[in-house]
Amino acid sequence: MAKKAISATYARKFESIFQCPVCGSSMQVVDLKSLVCSHNHTFDFAKQGYVNLLTRPTKTKYKKDLFQARRKLYAEGGFFEPLIRSIAKFIIKQASKKETVYVLDSGCGEGFHLSNVCEIVTAVGKTVTGVGVDLSKEGVAIASQHDSNKIWCVADLARAPFKDKQFDVILNILSPSNYTQFNRLLKPNGFVLKVVPQNGYLKELRDAFFDEAEKQTYSNKGTVDRFQEAFPEFDRSRICYTMSLDQSSIHSLVRMTPLAWRAPEERVRSFLEREAADITVDLEILIGYKQPD
Repeated sequence: MAKKAISATYARKFESIFQCPVCGSSMQVVDLKSLVCSHNHTFDFAKQGYVNLLTRPTKTKYKKDLFQARRKLYAEGGFFEPLIRSIAKFIIKQASKKETVYVLDSGCGEGFHLSNVCEIVTAVGKTVTGVGVDLSKEGVAIASQHDSNKIWCVADLARAPFKDKQFDVILNILSPSNYTQFNRLLKPNGFVLKVVPQNGYLKELRDAFFDEAEKQTYSNKGTVDRFQEAFPEFDRSRICYTMSLDQSSIHSLVRMTPLAWRAPEERVRSFLEREAADITVDLEILIGYKQPD
């Protein structure tokens, strides 16, 4: 069976979670080719296995080579392994009484985080349905090529193509948020896990790329304040560690980070010439709990 048909077959088992991004009506998988709503708005599955639910073409700065570099660094270098374990551990704890867990990754990119979190949660006996959404077709295409047991969607979070109260967990890892949509999509007792940088995150790159003090430091206070407004009941946890990278991983890191986009070219080139580097990963996990209706 072709990749497109395999993904459509899998999505058909969960078609009840979808709503049309145009009119809001229910949808179903038709002919293992398309998601079609009751008003006949049609969204096709791509040959790579994802479904494109955008209502108009959208361009992003995130290109195929960036997602390939991210996947290489994450998969081969274990760059975010401690983070993935922490997220999965929290989901297992919070969902201890649930047999089935629905997880939405908002801003899933190349899909590595969602696939690995779901794998760890599944290993303890949970049934996990994972759904990944991103604006970037390039990222979602890579995700769907690597994992057929997820639903991968190119979609606009502002018009999330899912019915209300469908997800137990929403992941939002180093990605923009839409808290109105998050609250709409969460089931009662559901929660958002948002990951944001702390002030030490990639500090070695900031020091190497920039002289200005404001570019060498980072504060997430504004982001945390907005999160707390959306989720008054919330917890926070900081995770900080150092990764030793070889030259290949350094190249992947520089290719994947937007920091390099606005850095002087000669400084980026100089950093790429290093044979090894210790890089700080300093992140904060914000856990926001769904408020009663």
